[in-house]
Amino acid sequence: MNIEKYDFTVAKRFMEYVKIDTEADPNSTSFPSTMKQKDLANLLVKELLELGVNDAEMDEWGYVYATIPASDGCDDVPVICFCAHMDTAPDCSGKNVKPILHKKYTGDPIVLPDDASQVITIERHPYLKEKIGDDIITASGLTLLGADDKAGVACIMDFARFMMGNPGFKHGKIRILFTPDEEVGRGVDHVDMNKLGADYGYTLDGGVLGSIEDESFSADAVEIKIHGVSAHPGYAKNKMINSLKVAAEFIEQLPKNSWSPETTSGREGFVHPTSVTGIMESTTVKFIIRDHITDKLKEYEDRLEEILNGVVANYEGVVAEFKVTEQYRNMKEVIKDVPFVTDYAIEAMERANVKPRPVIIRGGTDGSRLSFMGMPCPNLFTGEMGIHSKHEYVSVQDMQKAITTMAHISAIWTENN
Repeated sequence: MNIEKYDFTVAKRFMEYVKIDTEADPNSTSFPSTMKQKDLANLLVKELLELGVNDAEMDEWGYVYATIPASDGCDDVPVICFCAHMDTAPDCSGKNVKPILHKKYTGDPIVLPDDASQVITIERHPYLKEKIGDDIITASGLTLLGADDKAGVACIMDFARFMMGNPGFKHGKIRILFTPDEEVGRGVDHVDMNKLGADYGYTLDGGVLGSIEDESFSADAVEIKIHGVSAHPGYAKNKMINSLKVAAEFIEQLPKNSWSPETTSGREGFVHPTSVTGIMESTTVKFIIRDHITDKLKEYEDRLEEILNGVVANYEGVVAEFKVTEQYRNMKEVIKDVPFVTDYAIEAMERANVKPRPVIIRGGTDGSRLSFMGMPCPNLFTGEMGIHSKHEYVSVQDMQKAITTMAHISAIWTENN
């Protein structure tokens, strides 16, 4: 395999992709949640077709599907899929991203030019210590970068270029999937699994070099609506009950030293209020509920509802609604039955001279849901770091190693089948 001598294009591709605004909108009811995500999808289809991937297409929902055909004699190899998401998080602006390439990073603070108060340092980002000498890409200080997950997109695109340009490299059929709206929890809502036709998959949406994630949170969403008692404020004495104040009292009752993202780590779960919207008459509080043990979600939800009912009981006439929506489940529940999917990725990293770092995701990926939809799907590194923030960055060399790992994965699947 000559992947180690490959003339990578991933940095150039990545720096073009991040300029395209694909920020998702959690309050939208359309799919994708923002039509501008299709701008990137259309470009990816165009580039895949130019590479000779003749079936590349975007469907009505904004998904991009494409096939790297199997080599001669490799039609019996299981079909694997590489997947990344095109959207960026709404937590920080993704409009007018200006990527900057910092060649041969020295370890000094990186001052972002459009806002000098934004400084990326080793003290705040310890992983940068490992990246001294690498080429680092950042944004300019006013936006996120979009490495989450355009680093994954760029890696898959450059991988496709390598594979299409090396017909002598033995591999089975490979499917490519690019998804919208992962950041708002809808990334695979409309994936056509029959059309995708893959047996196993890998998302490219991880962080540090060598990270492999085959265990994620299980996740629910909770929406609480508190209905107060309305009255004219000039004549409200002993009549009005302001739903905003009831909601504030309810939130104040949540545990202060546990149960929250800011007080938990490792395998600890959390209950996290994400938004409060309302007026005097009615207020909505939204939560995300997370734990690696699925059964614990119900425990958290029961306790949350108990706290809510305890507060509401103090106010005559106030009514509360409590709605739970399943979001995704721990992929480990599926992948434990097919451990070779992870094992092959670890072996591929070792062949690429990358030290594997098995880690647990304190979150989820499209792979979490795809695993339960019939395609076991661990998550691989891309080098994306400082995600969802103005300090987001990525190492070009990490992305190149991700591509090398993908090539070795493809070879290992062929060797073992």
